[in-house]
Amino acid sequence: MADEKMTQNEVVDAKQAAKELQELHRLEQVRLEKLQELQAAGRDPFEIVTYDQTEHSADIKDNYEQYEGKDVSVAGRMMQKRVMGKASFCNVLDLKGNIQVYVARDSIGEDPYKDFKKMDIGDIIGVHGKVFKTKTGEISIHAEKVELLTKSMKPLPEKFHGLTDTDARYRQRYLDLIMNQESRETFIKRSRIISAIRRYLDGQGFMEVETPMLVANAGGAAARPFETHYNALNEDVKLRISLELYLKRLIVGGLERVYEIGRVFRNEGLDTRHNPEFTLMELYQAYTDYNGMMDLTENMFRYVAQEVNGTAMVNYNGTEIDLGKPFERITMIDAVKKYTGIDWNEVPDTEAAKKIADEKDVHYEPHHKKGDILNLLFDEFCEDKMIQPTFVMDHPIEISPLTKKKPDDPDYVQRFELYIYGREMCNAYSELNDPIDQRERFKAQDALSEAGDEEAQHTDEDFLNALNIGMPPTGGIGYGIDRLVMLLTDSPAIRDVILFPTMKSIKTGSEGNGVSSEASEEEAAAPADPFAAPAKPIDFSKVEIEPLFKDFVDFETFSKSDFRAVKVLECEAVPKSKKLLKFVLDDGTDEKRVILSGIHAFYEPEQLIGKTLIAITNLPPRSMMGMESNGMLLSALHKEEGEEKLNLLMVDPHIPAGAKLY
Repeated sequence: MADEKMTQNEVVDAKQAAKELQELHRLEQVRLEKLQELQAAGRDPFEIVTYDQTEHSADIKDNYEQYEGKDVSVAGRMMQKRVMGKASFCNVLDLKGNIQVYVARDSIGEDPYKDFKKMDIGDIIGVHGKVFKTKTGEISIHAEKVELLTKSMKPLPEKFHGLTDTDARYRQRYLDLIMNQESRETFIKRSRIISAIRRYLDGQGFMEVETPMLVANAGGAAARPFETHYNALNEDVKLRISLELYLKRLIVGGLERVYEIGRVFRNEGLDTRHNPEFTLMELYQAYTDYNGMMDLTENMFRYVAQEVNGTAMVNYNGTEIDLGKPFERITMIDAVKKYTGIDWNEVPDTEAAKKIADEKDVHYEPHHKKGDILNLLFDEFCEDKMIQPTFVMDHPIEISPLTKKKPDDPDYVQRFELYIYGREMCNAYSELNDPIDQRERFKAQDALSEAGDEEAQHTDEDFLNALNIGMPPTGGIGYGIDRLVMLLTDSPAIRDVILFPTMKSIKTGSEGNGVSSEASEEEAAAPADPFAAPAKPIDFSKVEIEPLFKDFVDFETFSKSDFRAVKVLECEAVPKSKKLLKFVLDDGTDEKRVILSGIHAFYEPEQLIGKTLIAITNLPPRSMMGMESNGMLLSALHKEEGEEKLNLLMVDPHIPAGAKLY
């Protein structure tokens, strides 16, 4: 009966979808006919090239006393419309907000009023009239002239406002900006943040410069680069992963204070804090060290917050963060001792460090040394404790190939990272300017690369040549603009602050951002339907499945497993792990459930947010990478031409979180 009922529901859903699609096509046809009527009358809106927009909505509302009774001209998208006989109201959305417009037949004329009544929600219009307040006290414009400037050929999605389908928002950002004022404000604030950074650095005597994006040797960070081919030179090149090595060349050349704000590209996974292309700010200052960089960073973050938000207090995800107080400063060794009780100064060598990692269940690679293990322990047990702004100083030399050693302890370097809300926000050094030492560090990185480390750097001979010419003592800073914007706009994910984030392509239709020319926007923006039939038939003759178990399990034992529907609230890659994804799940209780699953080879995190999965919820907690995994997500494995394939078990989203499977 359950199967029959589900089939009936699917039929109903399919009929409803077909009906909605038919209605959408009908509305589009009506709009096309309106455009053709205008064109036939010689009033094609697409031939209009300018409009004298004198004010924006927020300026009028914020300064009503100045504008009352005065003529203004505003332009924007019509978002609401109420036609009431001889007088109507509409709402116009522009860059800064929206404003109500009163349109009366006696004020604009009988024929223009007929034209106004034919305009559609989504049309872009220009309104000229006088500012006044309605009887209810709403600041409005009494229209004297309304012009159609652009005809919208598709209806706006009615349910877009408050839409939880983040995939659709990211793919069609133009709709997100139209329908969600919060999103629009985030990106306006992003622009102001970048302007404030520039103002601060310009005021400190820094010069903004530009360096190459296509490079022969992508260095300056531990990251895997994207590679491409330059046809004109018949050479393989890489997209830069950092700005560092070219900016340091400029310090060698005598430009004492330089900075760049630009895109960098790292061939890594996607999650709430990582996008493969992101905006980086790097600066270098001659004749200072990492202590000077700490002072500069603290003052810069405080200045930007004050300029953009009007206060140094930041509310992020319900937590008050004070950028106005002096930032805490602690060494990495002291942080590990504080949160684990381990005194790293008492750890004699790599073998002893690995033994501690084994005891703490911290995963490490065979080539890792004592300093690498210290960093892993910090990541596992300390990073998430750094809620208020904290400089973590004096990193091990193994993870810092471009940094000056501490003169009194050469196993560690003059480096710091700034942490806020448990997240790395900034990375800075006393820059290594010894060309002999730098060559040895590059050799060690080359050895790591040969051992299979795809994120290791490579020897850069031209950079070494620059160091041999002579680079003065220098301090440097690098931080991701996107993470700073997340903090100052209270945004949970990096994709919320990148206008066009990287998305997995939708295979149907044209390329670009995944909107098919043969499908409606709603269809194109919708996430993949796990119940839909595959676009192409699958050749199951090439599929191998594991043999069925022959041993029986008694029913009572099997029934003790608690299978539940769970909703994916968050999903992100586990740092330092190439396989694990961390899921935060709604299991129908008041507590969020965390499950770790080794499926990163088959899924990127953003594909799974919002999906409904099946989990076994009564398994004992299992420690993985220093975290507890509370359950197991169900998936289906098979082999295809010798290659392992995996599919998570996804179910109808109508099934509520916590629903028990029988």
